[in-house]
Amino acid sequence: MRNAATVLGIIRHRGTRGLPLEQVYRQLYNRDLYVRAYGRISRNHGAMTRGATHETADGMALAKIDAIIEALRYERYRWTPVRRVRIPKKDGTTRPLGLPTWSDKLLQEVVRSILEAYYEPQFRPSSHGFRPGRGCHTALKEIERVWSGTVWWVEGDISKCFDRLDHQVLLSILGERIRDNRFLRLIAALLKAGYLEDWRSHESLSGVPQGSIVGPILSNLYLDRLDHYVENTLLPAYTRGERRRIYPPYRALLVKASSLRRAGNHQAAKALRKEMQTLPSGDPNDPGYRRLRYLRYADDFLLGFAGPRHEAEEMKGHLTSFIRDALKLELSEAKTLITHGRTQAARFLGYELTVHACDTKHSKSGARSINGRVALNVPRSVVEAKCQPYLRAGKPVHRPERLHASVFSLMEQYQAEYRGIVQYYQMSQNLHRFSKLKWVMETSLLKTLAAKLRLSVSQVVRKYQTTLQTTAGPYKGFQIVVEREGKRPLTAHWGGIPLQRQHSAWLVEVPALVWNTRTELEERLLANTCELCGSQERVSIHHIRRLKDLHQPGTRDKPQWAKTMAARHRKTLAVCQSCHTKIHAGRYDGPRVRRT
Repeated sequence: MRNAATVLGIIRHRGTRGLPLEQVYRQLYNRDLYVRAYGRISRNHGAMTRGATHETADGMALAKIDAIIEALRYERYRWTPVRRVRIPKKDGTTRPLGLPTWSDKLLQEVVRSILEAYYEPQFRPSSHGFRPGRGCHTALKEIERVWSGTVWWVEGDISKCFDRLDHQVLLSILGERIRDNRFLRLIAALLKAGYLEDWRSHESLSGVPQGSIVGPILSNLYLDRLDHYVENTLLPAYTRGERRRIYPPYRALLVKASSLRRAGNHQAAKALRKEMQTLPSGDPNDPGYRRLRYLRYADDFLLGFAGPRHEAEEMKGHLTSFIRDALKLELSEAKTLITHGRTQAARFLGYELTVHACDTKHSKSGARSINGRVALNVPRSVVEAKCQPYLRAGKPVHRPERLHASVFSLMEQYQAEYRGIVQYYQMSQNLHRFSKLKWVMETSLLKTLAAKLRLSVSQVVRKYQTTLQTTAGPYKGFQIVVEREGKRPLTAHWGGIPLQRQHSAWLVEVPALVWNTRTELEERLLANTCELCGSQERVSIHHIRRLKDLHQPGTRDKPQWAKTMAARHRKTLAVCQSCHTKIHAGRYDGPRVRRT
């Protein structure tokens, strides 16, 4: 049997060449694909979250994989309805989130890996969401570098996109390339599996469950039709001309300045050249020049158009009609906007996008250097929203809900939250706006530490203040060091993050390079040996949700298996059924954990 890398490589090759995919259902019999899938999703926080049943990653075994494959072989596998929960949104509404069972997650990851291997080479470069090696920052970097000269922003948002994806349209898109009815029936059954909300069963007549592993690749496949329509129809229709014709008033001044310079009147020529730099060199109303650019991240898309507003309105109408007629979806009227690049700001992926209009910034050659360039900025509302959790009546306060945490964990949590916000917005030109957030969070941190330690804020400052060395030089901050006998000390600090713009800030999920084809967890699963007693009968993987669960108060005399998991910083342990039952019953008193 071929290993997972070989199977996916063959599928990717067919996708690269645009060949139809046949006999794909048979690949679901490959055990190695499931082992690879388990290694990928077992690290997710949701691995220990229950769906409609009690099944989680705990108890994962090769026998479970074989049972899934056996059911698939005879087309007896049945998807379990997802458990639906509601996640609050900023506007006061809720977003439905589907929680599948563990077996469904495992099979969905196998299906996702096959679909991604085949379709990823065929997706358009304009798509950046839910794709390997791409993310928010790759999209923003393209806008900043390529979209110079944009006059109008067309912001697009598809209303309840994931909830309203038409099943028949999606299956017809899959059927165009995948020539395997059994695989298509499996996907159709997944889409119609339904959901449980408040333990009441509901049918799923449209949409892809948000929270499902296969949902993002299916939504990208669905919206790839929009990418093709824009790139093959709208872009050619609204893009023409090599460059703008010269602006007549600018040309007149240019001719006059040249005549004065030839006549020796350099002072007057210099004054005219200065006046020229207050006018556009290219004709902004040139009917022979248009530029349209397009980019999509998940269900949000953005167009940058250089041309008159009425054509931007016309383009918006074409998009509305195509999305309604071809995709059976609707554009959100409240979020689909046309904004002027120089006088207004568009919002995309949390950033504000504007177009520079400045005649006084010049390069070394004397040419205007930033006119027409796209600027990425932090919206003021984002700074205010990020400060809000740490304020009360407009003043920074302590966070009483965090007082149970250790001093080390407190500082580490504040730093992680601040670092995540700043690093996401590192491409913005006004990153200094987060100086307010830094002050608010720092004051809140000090007050929280003071409340926990029963000290004054000034005493906390004197106790933990230090100088942090950064790439931008020394910064004042705070640091906590926890000494450990025989080990390196643990260090948590606050601050030391310069609010300086980074031109190449990438925020994409690129996996680290590994030299082994399998992860350590996959190797232990395949070894099929109990790490407690050495038995090779009915071996499964014992999972815990968090490592800190091993350090609960009152567990000083915890068994050796828990001590060793904590020492190895490992949330999994391969055990036989007997040992696994004793662990869950709290009755394990066996030998030391075997070395692997």
